[in-house]
Amino acid sequence: MTLTPTRAVDVRVRRLTTTLYGYSFLEEFVLLYPVYALLFSDAGLSVWQISSLFALWSVTAVVLEVPSGAWADAVSRRLLLVIGPLLTGAGFASWVLVPSYAAFAVGFVLWGIGGALTSGALEALVYDELERSGAADRYARVLGRARAAGLVAVMAAMGLAGPVLAWGGHAAVGAASVLVCLLTSVTALRFPEQRAARAGTGVRRGWVAALRAGLGEARRDRSVRRALLLVPAVAAVWGALDEYTPLLVREAGVGDAAVPGVLLVIWGGATAGSLLAGEGERFGTGGLALLLGGGGLALAVGALGGTVVGLVLVAVAFGAFQAATVLAETRVQHRIEATGRATLTSVAGLGTEVVTLTVFAGYTVIASGHGHGAAFAVAAVPYVVLAVGLTAARPRRTA
Repeated sequence: MTLTPTRAVDVRVRRLTTTLYGYSFLEEFVLLYPVYALLFSDAGLSVWQISSLFALWSVTAVVLEVPSGAWADAVSRRLLLVIGPLLTGAGFASWVLVPSYAAFAVGFVLWGIGGALTSGALEALVYDELERSGAADRYARVLGRARAAGLVAVMAAMGLAGPVLAWGGHAAVGAASVLVCLLTSVTALRFPEQRAARAGTGVRRGWVAALRAGLGEARRDRSVRRALLLVPAVAAVWGALDEYTPLLVREAGVGDAAVPGVLLVIWGGATAGSLLAGEGERFGTGGLALLLGGGGLALAVGALGGTVVGLVLVAVAFGAFQAATVLAETRVQHRIEATGRATLTSVAGLGTEVVTLTVFAGYTVIASGHGHGAAFAVAAVPYVVLAVGLTAARPRRTA
């Protein structure tokens, strides 16, 4: 039977999206995530040593973010999506096979490299394949569902990590995590990729050309620069706050045994925001401003309330911010050209990493003196300011 052009397009898009959703789920379904701090502590590491590992991980990601994006524009993006999880899995294996500070450091470097290889490459591959099929307008909805799949995986890993750890210890949790990384790599092989690697005399020249093309476009096009700046402005603050939500929940009077349940509610709000992001694209800049302003107010009121009801407002805020993040990332893809797509996506990722580190430092200062609720409320201010700025800019852009 011969497929009609429309039917053939639907088949290609379906293969792309189902592969993306599976990849996004497996990428986050790592049982080590909720318990690796316990592994470090059980190995005798001090708080300072654990913090230095986190710093090493962040530095690796920051240094390699943009170069890896340019590489994704020069070679096969699918290849990088296959290699990235393998490096991450090798890092996790080193943790459980040789639990020591040196092995943990090597594991974090491998994890950072693996994450950098896939960052930018995944979004660029998905957008280009959708655009090739005439379905680029579906990107926000597709990306939102992919992020929702990842959040569901995080919640599932939270629920399973404890029982698996009790049954088989860190070795069982580590083995399961390595297996998931292998499955993620295998899943990446199903991604369609009709884009040819950049022509040239070699990978090195192709990498340099891709880097120049991407950064050159950002210098020339003001709308691209604005879109690149918007991503860290939206994504970094609430992404950093996520690390402190258990402490906020405890400060609200929730017992330790009930903290995971409340966290599931907050993550449920973020998941709902991902699923609704595609609908929010119809409302343009005004809808994005409403999400940011409303989310900021909900976050401030909920955090300062210091009650379980207030934590529900935090969940609403996280849902709004998650939807706004997807919309901001979609704007980047709509505004850049295919030649430097992965490079510029990685530039936005680099900005997010840098701002996140700044938020960590500011949060520590505020929370140390005034508590976690106050720190969350202060973190809501940039969202309200950004919403006002986007609203004020709309008439000028229309004119």
